[in-house]
Amino acid sequence: MTTTQFWWLRHAPVVDNGGLVYGGAEIDADTSHDPTYTALSKILPSPAIFICSGLSRTTQTLQAVRKQGRKDIPRNIPTDSRLNEQSLGDWHGKPIKDVFPNGGPWPQFWMLEAEKRAPGGESFNDLCLRVNPAIQEMTRTYEGKSIVIAAHGGTIRAAIALALQLKPSSALSFTIENCSITRIDHIKGSGSQEAWRISGTNLTPR
Repeated sequence: MTTTQFWWLRHAPVVDNGGLVYGGAEIDADTSHDPTYTALSKILPSPAIFICSGLSRTTQTLQAVRKQGRKDIPRNIPTDSRLNEQSLGDWHGKPIKDVFPNGGPWPQFWMLEAEKRAPGGESFNDLCLRVNPAIQEMTRTYEGKSIVIAAHGGTIRAAIALALQLKPSSALSFTIENCSITRIDHIKGSGSQEAWRISGTNLTPR
């Protein structure tokens, strides 16, 4: 039996976004709270493979952990844009109060119902369709290793949906806080046997 460990890390809180929608757009992370990254430096596995989404706030988050003594984290961390947050297309840069006057849909706890696309953007279902192949690829490429992936709330919910065989809309009920860890293992048995195991979601570093 071979276990591949996924350590999903949601990026640090973003800097003041001015009340504008950012979704899958670029915005810097606020990594000023050193105790958080000190705690993460002690929790995250070593040795490990480190991967970030294609958005800089994920790289900034892992670099903040590196600054607290984790020199095994590369200066230039490989990125994979398939792990990016959901694109909100034409809504990026618009005031949140105009786009989501009621704070988003209820009870899905997300910006949009899973099947709905933002104008010029994508749906959460679309996000799952691009994230899932990336995860499956990593289970093969890094079989038996620990993988630390700095990503986004939507990306991590997609990973949970894959592991639990949930429909995407059900995965939106999971809370994923900034700098939290979600632990998911891929277990490969003999022959074609395989399974997913979730050790914890939204684990806060202390």
